[in-house]
Amino acid sequence: MIKRFALTTVAIIVIVGALVGTKLLQFRAMAAAGAHMTPPPETVTSAPVREEDWPDTVTATGSVESVQGVTVAAELAGKVMKLAFEPGALVQAGDLLVQLDTSSEEAQLRAAEASAQLAKANFDRSRDLIQKATISQAELDAADAQYKEAVARADNIRATIAKKTIRAPFAGRLGLRLVNLGQILREGDAITTLQTLDPVYVNFSVPQQRLSVLHPGADVRVTTDAAPKVVFAGKITAISPEVDVVTRNVRVQATVPNVEERLRSGMFANVEVVLPTAEKKLIVPATAILYAPYGDSVFVIEEKKDPQSGQVQQVLRQQFVRLGGARGDYVAVTSGLKPGDQVVTSGVFKLRAGTPVVIDNKLAPDAKLDPKPANT
Repeated sequence: MIKRFALTTVAIIVIVGALVGTKLLQFRAMAAAGAHMTPPPETVTSAPVREEDWPDTVTATGSVESVQGVTVAAELAGKVMKLAFEPGALVQAGDLLVQLDTSSEEAQLRAAEASAQLAKANFDRSRDLIQKATISQAELDAADAQYKEAVARADNIRATIAKKTIRAPFAGRLGLRLVNLGQILREGDAITTLQTLDPVYVNFSVPQQRLSVLHPGADVRVTTDAAPKVVFAGKITAISPEVDVVTRNVRVQATVPNVEERLRSGMFANVEVVLPTAEKKLIVPATAILYAPYGDSVFVIEEKKDPQSGQVQQVLRQQFVRLGGARGDYVAVTSGLKPGDQVVTSGVFKLRAGTPVVIDNKLAPDAKLDPKPANT
């Protein structure tokens, strides 16, 4: 029994050892084959690094503001007797918007005008009598004062009536109506908004380093997602004399015609100031850039000889670059590349340095400086 158990144990050990040895030989053969195996080349699209004359521009983000904009409010308390405007309508300066109840003031005005007429008649009579030496100079002065006081009381009532007759202070477009007929308004209650929308201001900030190249009259191009295919042309009309001590930015104001009123107060806008100078820049398609927190890079295609086969291959070299501005589908590169370098233009996120590649530009992205995307 013991002899049979010992033989069984030895047999198991031999079998296990044979299996382990076989597997080790297989793993060693696989490792040797992997060491001599080269990965198949990746198919990529490419484009050469080009040198272009780009007009010098200053880009910024800004906001649209109306040239004139107010919230029309009640200057005095009163009851709304007439609404003379429609929400969103265009009005001219002086157009009636709201009429408050002035019945009490109108009655007071009639009494004040009667008093003023009587005071004027007394003053005229006193002026005739002073020439005949019938009354004293003091009586004439008192009559003059009473007449002027009566006129002032009438003018004060007229001013109150005018304040309760609410008119447009300037031409523009009205906002939503915030009051109703018969409503009792308190002093300062909002009635509607009034905005002048043609032209409009576009306010933006630029770094102090760019202040020297800006001047009133410089051309600006404004775009907004509210009108994605429209470029609004304007000019710089004012530059703030102060620099923000926190951001070191300078506030700039441009005036932009807005005949169709596509730009509205409060809109976000992209601003590009076009400078008269032009610079030569190296440009690559934006799809060639691999953006990363530690630095932006591109993959440059180089020809190298395979040390094993002796054949010349195209392989990738990852090159870190410093980027400049962007125009259309292109990005300017300020350092890291030279004209004529061939860079990969698609699928850069899945590539790595040293990978052999094959160039196939049949499906290469069509990069343009002024792309005009079609509706899809």
